[in-house]
Amino acid sequence: MNVLITGTTQGIGKAIAELFLREGHHVSGIDRQEKSIDHPAYTHYVCDVRDAEHLPQVDGVQILINNAGTQNEDDININLKALIHITEKYGIHPQIKSVLNIGSASGHTGAEFPEYCASKGGVLAYTKNVAMRIAPFGATCNSLDPGGVLTPLNECVMNDPELWAQIMDETPLKRWATPEEIAQWAYFLTVVNGFCTGQNILVDGGEAINYHFVWKD
Repeated sequence: MNVLITGTTQGIGKAIAELFLREGHHVSGIDRQEKSIDHPAYTHYVCDVRDAEHLPQVDGVQILINNAGTQNEDDININLKALIHITEKYGIHPQIKSVLNIGSASGHTGAEFPEYCASKGGVLAYTKNVAMRIAPFGATCNSLDPGGVLTPLNECVMNDPELWAQIMDETPLKRWATPEEIAQWAYFLTVVNGFCTGQNILVDGGEAINYHFVWKD
């Protein structure tokens, strides 16, 4: 299939692109950095996703994965507005099979920086809007909403032993996901899945079900 993924130079986006390439798909990537994937079936476009007027011409997109995102850097414009522009350009047409938006557990809980939470909450709502609009094509749209993932964006807390211990106290599985694990979810929701749509899939190691119940021993 022809797959378009945003934010493919590192972290989750790179892991998703590499998995699709291993499975024999043709992948196009959009990122504001130079490519970090060398594969004959991979085409890279250096472009800022916010630049709606200069997005590349990519025809025949069957799977669209909106992964590009940021934290504390123009969050609303990158995480939400650009995602909408990308989807409207590449994802709303009769040949589309699946659209997947990479959201965040913070969109469910609100437990992060204000604009980041707001941007990801918007992604969750927009996912449902797109699901209704592409359903006549037999296509699905979901959001995949990770909790903690071992990516360069999170190194500031991953490398702080005290903060890391606090984070693990809040995470029942006592670890964060790898980008490769999130990529497996992305593959399932876009290639294997054909019926689940309009859903916000929370993958956070159980953090959202954690609670602090205090009682006498």
